[in-house]
Amino acid sequence: MNDRDFSQQAEDYRRIEQAIRFVEANFRSQPTLDEIAKSAHLSKFHFHRLFKRWVGISPVQFMQYLTLEYSKRRLAECASLLDTSLDAGLSGPSRLHDLFVTFDAMTPGEFKVLGAGLKIGYGFHPTPFGECLLATTRRGICHLGFVDDGKRQATLDQLEQEWPEALVVEDNTNTGSIVNRIFASEKTKATVPFHLLLKGTNFQVNVWRALLAIPRGSVVSYQDIAAHIGHPKSFRAVAGAIALNPVSYLIPCHRVIAKSGETHRYRWGSARKKAILGWEAAGIG
Repeated sequence: MNDRDFSQQAEDYRRIEQAIRFVEANFRSQPTLDEIAKSAHLSKFHFHRLFKRWVGISPVQFMQYLTLEYSKRRLAECASLLDTSLDAGLSGPSRLHDLFVTFDAMTPGEFKVLGAGLKIGYGFHPTPFGECLLATTRRGICHLGFVDDGKRQATLDQLEQEWPEALVVEDNTNTGSIVNRIFASEKTKATVPFHLLLKGTNFQVNVWRALLAIPRGSVVSYQDIAAHIGHPKSFRAVAGAIALNPVSYLIPCHRVIAKSGETHRYRWGSARKKAILGWEAAGIG
């Protein structure tokens, strides 16, 4: 994959997200494929072709992965997943994670100075799930987030607010090569680990570390994560930590859903979360 391929997928994704939002708003009436296509301002034929180009399967197959029934079934199937990972000695730092992620957490002293002396290079790039902002340091990736249309500057402002004392500079060439590796297909994906630099409390870092044990195509609940880190009653705090995950996709917070099977919570939008989960359930990417 290259920027041209990702640009087409990013453009396709805008229509896919529009369709998913329509399904979210009208799921009780079970909209037909014609109605879903119309919501994206496309004929059924063109909508079907768009979907096949974006994800490789039909819209009907894809939407099946987004049903509440499917989510509940996957939750039940993956209920003991984290414990099994731990027993097998595979849970840290991410031998089960398909993208092989390792990370360093900032020390309390580093946290306190808010990135003083740190140089952060950033770039905006297309992905299969819309545009992203990736930021990296010599110690690893410190941010990966998706960008809504027209909100580049607001997204960059937020990055600078999170690292107020760091030197933040544009570095599209370097960040572009990293994005291409992250979203490359399985056939071309390198096995060199992605290294992250994370800034968070001990609790937050423990939650983010736990997320790395969730394999592609699997989902767990907030309660599962809370139990896994030894705080079974702190699932609301776990949800809060997940909501602050600074590195989307690589730290797969999209794989955590409500115990009811609902998939509405996601820092970068519930439609995008469903798109990524459907993509992974279909075995794409």
